[in-house]
Amino acid sequence: MQTIKGPALFLAQFIGDAAPFDSWDGITRWAADCGYTGVQVPTSDPRILDLDKAVESRVYRDQFLGVAQDNGVEVTELSAHLQGQLVAVHPAYDAGFDAFAPADVRGNPGARQGWAVDQVAKTIRLSHLLGLDRMATFSGALAWPYLYPWPQRAPGLVETAFDTLAERWRPLLDLAQDQGVDICFEIHPGEDLHDGITFEMFLDRVGGHRRANMLYDPSHYLLQQLDYLQNIDIYHDRIRMFHVKDAEFNPTGRQGVYGGFQSWVDRAGRFRSPGDGQVDFGAIFSKLTGYGFDGWAVVEWECALKHPEDGAREGARFVRDQIIRVTPHAFDDFAASDVDPAAIKRALGL
Repeated sequence: MQTIKGPALFLAQFIGDAAPFDSWDGITRWAADCGYTGVQVPTSDPRILDLDKAVESRVYRDQFLGVAQDNGVEVTELSAHLQGQLVAVHPAYDAGFDAFAPADVRGNPGARQGWAVDQVAKTIRLSHLLGLDRMATFSGALAWPYLYPWPQRAPGLVETAFDTLAERWRPLLDLAQDQGVDICFEIHPGEDLHDGITFEMFLDRVGGHRRANMLYDPSHYLLQQLDYLQNIDIYHDRIRMFHVKDAEFNPTGRQGVYGGFQSWVDRAGRFRSPGDGQVDFGAIFSKLTGYGFDGWAVVEWECALKHPEDGAREGARFVRDQIIRVTPHAFDDFAASDVDPAAIKRALGL
């Protein structure tokens, strides 16, 4: 067993145009002041991290890490969520996802995909250069518009989608192997990898690649009504990252899992600040600790009601209270006795 590291904060939801959220120095000082000891860093916003420069310049990397250390936080992992989303985009989502890409590749799905693959590859390389052994991303999606089987799906449609997804990710997984970095797919609605079965379908197609792993976020499982505790039992050897995000699901006679096209605050299932929802984090931390999870507990703040800065400060305290400092010995060691082979045989009547 190992003591889970934390608390850490995923910075993506907090980067903004006003201080302290508009600079690496400012946002790391603020995170430390909130009580965090680590930060998970998106690679999609150059105000915080210039990905291209970081890959090329050791001086820049040293400065980047130095600022974090001086401000009292550690860089836990890098994230390429937005870029990973663009590795595979069904045409139905072209317009919406174009906003994730630079202007010069918008409206050109092939160029956008090439840019996204390059960005993920750079995130893999930068993770290695920074001494990090895992990174976060989305898988992207080709089959997602066909999630509900009406109209009936054409034979082979899902298989072709997953074959293509695997073909696009296999070179990146091989690069990750070369760099000693795990790619942790956040299992998330809107992605073709949105539950355990779809992760297994992908894993089969990449030959059980050792670098294809999971970012575990129980909020997405609760909103699907998936058993998020059993999920740890099944996939603990593939769970390499952990988002602490809460959620609640309160179905009514009018709406359920699909939410009736309502805004987040009006949905039966909605995200909440850690501790404000229905996720049993005590059980989650116990299971992950028991299975020897060696990563960080990272707060990803998303809440339909609470102010983000309040959620961030409360989240740091919440994680600190949930982390189990593992015991160095068994509780009944006080009653242990020396091994006596003869006494053992007598006890067994031998």
